[in-house]
Amino acid sequence: MLVSRLTSSHEYIFGVLTCTCVSIGFMFFCESCVHWFIIPITLCAILLVKDIQDWFTGKLDVFDPVCFVALLGSYFFFLAPLLHVYWDSWVNYVTPPNDWRTWLGYMGILNFIGLAIYKAIIGNKRWVDQKPLRLRWSLNERCFKIVCGLALMVSMSVQVYVYQSVGGILGYIHAYEDRSGAFEGMGWLFMISESFPILSFMVYAVAARRHEALRQWGIIILAILLFVGLKLLFGGMRGSRSNTVWGLFWMVGIIHYWIRPINKKIIISGLVAFVIFMYSFGVYKSHGLAGFDGLMNPLQRIEMAEEAGRTLDRTLLGDLGRSDVQAYLLYSITDPNNQYNYKWGQTYLSSLMLLIPKQIRPTSIGKGKAGTEAQYSYYSDTFLSSRVYGLAGESMLNWGIISLPFAFAMFGLIVAKARRFIQSVSAHDVRILLIPFIINFVIIVLTGDSDNVVFFSIKNGALPFLVLWLSARKIPVTEIENLETHRA
Repeated sequence: MLVSRLTSSHEYIFGVLTCTCVSIGFMFFCESCVHWFIIPITLCAILLVKDIQDWFTGKLDVFDPVCFVALLGSYFFFLAPLLHVYWDSWVNYVTPPNDWRTWLGYMGILNFIGLAIYKAIIGNKRWVDQKPLRLRWSLNERCFKIVCGLALMVSMSVQVYVYQSVGGILGYIHAYEDRSGAFEGMGWLFMISESFPILSFMVYAVAARRHEALRQWGIIILAILLFVGLKLLFGGMRGSRSNTVWGLFWMVGIIHYWIRPINKKIIISGLVAFVIFMYSFGVYKSHGLAGFDGLMNPLQRIEMAEEAGRTLDRTLLGDLGRSDVQAYLLYSITDPNNQYNYKWGQTYLSSLMLLIPKQIRPTSIGKGKAGTEAQYSYYSDTFLSSRVYGLAGESMLNWGIISLPFAFAMFGLIVAKARRFIQSVSAHDVRILLIPFIINFVIIVLTGDSDNVVFFSIKNGALPFLVLWLSARKIPVTEIENLETHRA
């Protein structure tokens, strides 16, 4: 026991020294990084380093949500602010503060307080201790074949209808390139049609549980390639990178939990591939099919990326980080000349009203209006900011900096509850297929806004959840325990 504690202590010290060395390295190579802002953001990384070490050493499962928060958080709260200063890359189209580093530092202090609260909650035994689930969702394979088969037919039919409505696959791509508004009002259709790839992979996963030959890596790789192709056909070609990325994440999670375990090397390789995809598909998002041609030509690719603002640094900082946006938001809402009016929860209410059809939806102040007002001191229906502010950013839009500890506390409760469910669910419970979606939900809560959370939950999760719910027998755990005892 003593040796184990000493080893753990040494590992933590090594992690702290690593974070410190990274900070010193940035200060050595970039004179602009010599500033007090580096202290609070380094402390944020130190708070998360223990979870990362436990992930690398195998103390925590590869798909533990705490690990993903730590891995993402080390970039989100630590590396991203450093890279902003190193590359001198900031929010466009705003009047900048005198020194961005100061506001990164203030935001770092708030994030450190919030992360300390988050760590205290997920470390609380009340939330760590597993409680057995009352019900087990036992898959009725015969029912699953019928329900999922019907869902796949409906999903395919809706996607065919979408293609026909815009003139086929090429028309679908051109409608996206032209930004003609052809997809306006199709959100509910996309919820159905774009569920086809993950439902198909669930069919494969259920079959693989029964037939060992389907669990060989060659077959798994083939299934992955087919899934990627389906994701591009069912929504990917309209420029939705998140639709493809989160679908791939769900697929890998199903492989890990249902077919065969995934190791850390595959996860790390996947993260590298994720960045490459976000950059490459970002060029397509801005230029359409011409973007794919440009990817083959290095000079043309660089020119297209710069023209569209899809350079590697903008991908890493704009798509995968919120540091400059949140720092500017903090600067803006605390500026006495701005006179920003807090929204007191209206952006969250507006996100919930996305579930109401647009024709009868009440008017509300969403995060677009609130963010525009915070950044430019006004908003109008003709111009709305499309920025994503993240957990801390949207909280500040509604209640100011005083709300951040509560926002991180709520996030801690969400992570703890998700983690307890994941650790409690039986390997024979079909809800294990939903675990990657749950982890994905946790990530969106931290990095996205409430409208992203609502949209992601309904669009990506509604139909698969319904299929599994209809296909499962809900058996009280006590009955299962009694049956197992009787058999023994």
